[in-house]
Amino acid sequence: MNRRGLIAKLLAVGMMVAIALLGSPIAQAQAATELTVYRSPSCNCCGHWVDHMQAAGFTVESVVTDDMDAIKDQYGVPEALASCHTALIEGYVIEGHVPASDVQRLLSEQPDVLGIAAPGMPVGSPGMETGDRVDPYTVVSFAANGDTATFAEHL
Repeated sequence: MNRRGLIAKLLAVGMMVAIALLGSPIAQAQAATELTVYRSPSCNCCGHWVDHMQAAGFTVESVVTDDMDAIKDQYGVPEALASCHTALIEGYVIEGHVPASDVQRLLSEQPDVLGIAAPGMPVGSPGMETGDRVDPYTVVSFAANGDTATFAEHL
């Protein structure tokens, strides 16, 4: 092996070691898309929302529970913003049928909030599709102190 070949091999090995020690950008991006969804066993629309999130590139762990009220209380979801399922990602709470694009924006901007919610079950929101009907709805951010604000409008 000539000197140039040896240097190239050493550089390649060094880069592999650096990636292993620091974590590859691909592995870090995949970790950032891991979502845990708590949902009722009797709710079909939650499964459709999970499908929407997976289609957007999120890895979803689905946890079926009969005590959604306890989950919402545990993670600080205000009663007025409640929906049928509650999800967690990177320290944020996602309540209800929030579009994947809003979750991606939340993760990108990292605002100082507890989470975001699509209150109720808006017709036409991800997982709540009914033909061509799409009702306007608002995704709301909420803080631990009870403050809320409009995060996104979907018309």
